Amino acid sequence: MIRDQETLNILLDNISRFVRERLIPNEERVAETDEIPPEIVAEMKAMGLFGLTIPEAFGGSEVTMEEEVLAMFELGKASPAFRSLIGTTVGIGSQGILFDGTDAQKRKYLPRLATGELIASFALTEPGSGSDAASLTTTAVRDGDDYIVNGTKRYITNAPQAGIFTLMARTNPNEKGAGGISAFIVEAGTPGISFGKRDKKMGQKGAHTCDVIFENCRVPAANLIGGVEGRGFKTAMKVLDKGRIHIASICVAVAERMLAEALRYAADRKQFGQAIGEFQLVQAMLADSKAEIYAARCMVLDAARRRDDGLPVVTEASCAKMFASEMCGRVADRAVQIFGGAGYMSEYGIERFYRDVRLFRIYEGTTQVQQLVIARNMLRELR
Repeated sequence: MIRDQETLNILLDNISRFVRERLIPNEERVAETDEIPPEIVAEMKAMGLFGLTIPEAFGGSEVTMEEEVLAMFELGKASPAFRSLIGTTVGIGSQGILFDGTDAQKRKYLPRLATGELIASFALTEPGSGSDAASLTTTAVRDGDDYIVNGTKRYITNAPQAGIFTLMARTNPNEKGAGGISAFIVEAGTPGISFGKRDKKMGQKGAHTCDVIFENCRVPAANLIGGVEGRGFKTAMKVLDKGRIHIASICVAVAERMLAEALRYAADRKQFGQAIGEFQLVQAMLADSKAEIYAARCMVLDAARRRDDGLPVVTEASCAKMFASEMCGRVADRAVQIFGGAGYMSEYGIERFYRDVRLFRIYEGTTQVQQLVIARNMLRELR
């Protein structure tokens, strides 16, 4: 749902210019240093990128889902690490507070998230609990006006920079399933929190993850999201539905960037006396990529518009995330193939994208989890 086309056009133009003039020229620097330059972070804050999805009443832009998707189609054309820095704040890190938080929780945290003063992180995954989120073992035991939290969270995006964590923990040990899980806002400086070393990953340098360890960490009961126990899993699922549409839009954007690079290379690179783009087998790879990107883009926009219309989008969000992430991997593979030997060399950047996009098929629910969600919903609707 587009609320004001003129305002949206200004936002998209600003993001596109920022990507072109500031982010893309700094991609190699980020890849080499594993850090996003502080001046880039400051510019992202000044542009209001951290507050895109936060209501205007709390200092944000309050974009609709469709507007968010269109913004990510632009921002996602740069290395995924840049998007990742704002991603958990505009998405899974803040939306739980927005969806289910108390008025006091919203007033306390959302304005600081909107400005980027606080970076939010989403702490769900554990060493023994990933796709099976309902099996998490981190506990939160009520003790007077506090909860005492113990457990370890793994692969937590932006944990080294986070100011707050949206934490999922088990408050009812007798309820082994999803019903025993509650959601908390935990400030990063709380005694009892420690961090593992930064993970060394296949790709996405500049986007940091690490373990977050809670040892007898006292969290005020006032920080129980919504003030009610047992609703954490429902909060997480609502957040992930939105997050899957967001990630699908990033997959589309990165795929468009890779295809643009491959197309330019195919037009310039000559073999056998002509540009390789004139060879039909190369054209087939370009055409397949274009068609799949178009299909994914349409799916993502449709899912976004359905959500804006207030319709259930669990199935559509999973379809979009599954198709777009798998599509992105195929486009990356074709791009490397079109570049040939050059595609295997770091100086051209395509091999970096090839590694970066592999993660899209894993986080926010693996492809296999999306398949289960889609099929189970189909069967449920049939019954």
